[in-house]
Amino acid sequence: MPSTLLAKPNINNLLSSTAMALCSAFCPRISANFRPKPFSSSPSKPLLSLSFKVFSSQATDASSQDKFSGRVGFLGLGIMGSPMAQNLIKAGCDVIVWNRTKSKCDPLISLGAKYSSSPEEVAANCDVTFAMLADPESAIDVACGKNGAVSGMGPGKGYVDISTVDVATSKLINEHIKARGALFLEAPVSGSKKPAEDGQLIFLTAGDRSLYELVSPLLDILGKSRFYLGEVGNGAAMKLVVNMIMGR
Repeated sequence: MPSTLLAKPNINNLLSSTAMALCSAFCPRISANFRPKPFSSSPSKPLLSLSFKVFSSQATDASSQDKFSGRVGFLGLGIMGSPMAQNLIKAGCDVIVWNRTKSKCDPLISLGAKYSSSPEEVAANCDVTFAMLADPESAIDVACGKNGAVSGMGPGKGYVDISTVDVATSKLINEHIKARGALFLEAPVSGSKKPAEDGQLIFLTAGDRSLYELVSPLLDILGKSRFYLGEVGNGAAMKLVVNMIMGR
């Protein structure tokens, strides 16, 4: 069972304690060797308006031991997306891929992935679709643009955006997905190419709790830890805090 770490805490304690917990999961030495400077008790402007519960789950959770049996879509096969999709395929998942440059799909197709010619087709033919895009503009275009994933979404489907985007972008995509009767989860990752290759990423998720629970087995293939942070926008905000603590 996930443990409640924080519930409507003081904002300064939230930023310091939660970010340190997340960073320690990514780099265990931090908790022993690094002490963050406290935030001012009365800043002129709030740094982030956050109030939520944090649930930490590991691959040993009961929910993660149930194999995901649906079809998985993966949009965006760059430095991070390609090894992540490859890990899903190697784990035996039924994966459909798409990328603007089709040649980047070829290595995955040779491993057993199927190919669709647009994000819309991927979403229409998959139970859950992951998106790993380079920036907010690309994330919006692939989700909401012409032949975007939103057009292929519907009730019973889920969209998991693992791109690093700002809060406004995440909420915008969520609104479009929800308008189609589908579920949305933001899940930006902490980690780079090597952790992506090794399945050692950390997921900072927020959005539909039911979708989080459904895709937990997939997140456990791709990463070593996952945190559920409540409503959409909290994942993007916490990724910013983690980047600040990690000096990125």
